[in-house]
Amino acid sequence: MNYKYYNPRKAALDTARELLTSALNAAVVDGSLPEAPLPEFIVEIPADVKNGDIASNAAMAGARAFHKAPRQIAQAIVDHLNLEGSLFDRVEIAGPGFINLFLGTHWFTSVLQAAATEPEYGRTDGGAGKRYNVEFVSANPTGPMHMGNARGGALGDCLAACLDWAGYDVTREFYINDAGNQIQKFGKSLAIRYLQLYKGEEAVPLPEECYQGADIIARAKEFAEIHGDSYVDKDFEELKDALIADALPKNIAGLQRDLGKYRITYDVWFHESDLHKSGAVDDVIKILMDKGACYKAEDGAIMYRSAQYASKYGVVNRKKDENADGEEEAKDEVLVRANGIPTYFAADIAYHYNKLAVRGFDRAIDIWGADHHGHVARMKGAMDAVGLDGTKLDVVLMQMVNLMRDGKPVRMSKRTGKAITLTDLLDEVPIDSARFFFNQRESSSTLDFDLDLAVRNDSENPVYYVQYAHARICSVLKKLEAAGVTFEGADALDASLLTDPSEQALLRLLSAFPAEIAAAAEKYDPARITRYVIDIATAFHRFYNACRILEADPAVRQCRMALCLAVRSVIRNVLTMFKVTVPESM
Repeated sequence: MNYKYYNPRKAALDTARELLTSALNAAVVDGSLPEAPLPEFIVEIPADVKNGDIASNAAMAGARAFHKAPRQIAQAIVDHLNLEGSLFDRVEIAGPGFINLFLGTHWFTSVLQAAATEPEYGRTDGGAGKRYNVEFVSANPTGPMHMGNARGGALGDCLAACLDWAGYDVTREFYINDAGNQIQKFGKSLAIRYLQLYKGEEAVPLPEECYQGADIIARAKEFAEIHGDSYVDKDFEELKDALIADALPKNIAGLQRDLGKYRITYDVWFHESDLHKSGAVDDVIKILMDKGACYKAEDGAIMYRSAQYASKYGVVNRKKDENADGEEEAKDEVLVRANGIPTYFAADIAYHYNKLAVRGFDRAIDIWGADHHGHVARMKGAMDAVGLDGTKLDVVLMQMVNLMRDGKPVRMSKRTGKAITLTDLLDEVPIDSARFFFNQRESSSTLDFDLDLAVRNDSENPVYYVQYAHARICSVLKKLEAAGVTFEGADALDASLLTDPSEQALLRLLSAFPAEIAAAAEKYDPARITRYVIDIATAFHRFYNACRILEADPAVRQCRMALCLAVRSVIRNVLTMFKVTVPESM
C-alpha cells in the first residue's frame, strides 16, 4: 500500500462517518427508522479510548427527526452497520445511545507500516497547495534584534514548516521597514553621533527621541573611517542621507546574517521603500478614495474611516472626546499628512494589498508582538475597505519572553548593559535549544526561557531528551544489525502481536502525528508538535524499558523493530522540520 499523505486518525474518522451514514440510510430504506432528513452528528476520538476508539452521537442527534428514543435509533444503526473489510472490528452502544466503534488489527497494522516505511510520514495534502504567506520577525533595520524577535523567528519558521507539511505552498517573508519616520530618526541619530566624533557631545547633544544604542555609535565610526571629517560642514540632510545609504544596507545584511545563524532562510525580503518607489502606496490610497473609505480634511490631509471598517473585527478605534449622551466618538485616521507624506499605516495597507491582490496569496499570516493587538482589526478592516477580504489576513499575536537564570529574571546583557539581543542569546545558548524552547508554549502564553536548562546536556533538557531518544534508537538498530537481525519489510507485520501496554500507547501516539501536524497548521500553533515529540520520546523510553527486542519471538521482534523505525522517523521528521540537529549518537 502507498502510505504517502496517510493520516490514520482522519482515515478512521472518515470511515466511521461513512459507515454510520450508510447504516442510517439503510435503516430508513427498510423502515427501521422513519423517513426524515439525516441529522448532523459528531464523530470524534474520545479522551478515554477504553470504551471505544471512535465515538458518535448520531442516535441522540436523530432523536427529534426520527421521533424515537436514542437507544432505539442506536440499535437500528448498529443492526445495519457493516464492518466487514473496514477499519473496525466491533461496535457497542453505551449510555443514552452513544455508538462506540473499536478499531481492528488492520488499522493498527497500517499505522505501523506507514510510520516505519514512509520517509515523510506525517506529511498530508489537506492544504491542497493553497498559497500561504507567513511574514515574521520583520524587525526594524535600525538596530539589533531582541528576545521578541528570537521567539517570533522560531514561531514563524516552525509554523511555516507545519503549514508546508500540511500541504500548503508556503512563502516565508521578511518586511524591511526601510522608509518612513524610523529611518529618518535612524539617519538623524547617525548624523549626530558622527558630528560628535569631531565636535564633542556637548556641542552636538543627542536628543532623547533619537536611538541611543552603541550600535549607532559604531556605524557612525565606520562611516568616519572611510570619509573622515569631509561631511562635518555639509548640509545636515546630505549628511543624514549619506549615513543612511552607508549604514542601512549593513544593518539589513546583519539581520540576514543573524537570522541565518538562527537557521532561518526567507524566500522573500520585501522592501517598504519599493512600495513608495513603485507608486503602490498612491495607488491603494486612490482605491480607498474611490470607494469612499477616505476623504480630504480641511488641511489637505487624507483621512481614512477606520472605525467603520474595523468594527466588524471586534475593535473600534475611538478617541476620548465624549459627546452629550456619553458615547465615544469614532476616530478617523490620517493616511496622508497635510504635507503630502503618507503615514506608515498607508504603506502597511499597500503592503498587505500587494500580498493578497497583486501576488495573489490565498492567505497572509503575520506574526506580531502582543503590543500590536489594537492594530489587528484596523488592518483586517482596511483589507475590506480596499475591496479585499479581511478574513484572509490572520495575525498571530505573540506574548513576551522572560529570560530566567537561577529562577530569577535576567534583564541585562553583560556585554552591552542593554536588553539582551538575539546574538547575545545565541552566543550563550545552543541554537537547537533556542529553537526548541521558543516553541514549547503557544504564542498566546508568556514564555519563561530557562537559560540554565537550555545549556544542560541531560534528560532534564527537553531537546536533549528528544535527541537522545533518536540516538538510542540508532544504537538499538545497530546492535540488532550486528547480531544479524535485519528488518524484513512491512508486508509481514501484524500489529496484533504488539500486546504490551507500552506498545499500544506508542502505536496510538504514532497514529496521531499527521493529525497533529494538520491541527498545528490549522490553529497556527507549532508548539503542539514540540509537545507531541516530547510525548513520543517519553513513550519510546517506556517501551524500551518494558520490552525486549533481540530476545523476542521473530515475528514480535519484527514488529518491535518496526516500532523503533517508526519512532526514529517521526522524531527525525519533527527535528528536521524545526531545524534542530538529529544526532545518531550522543
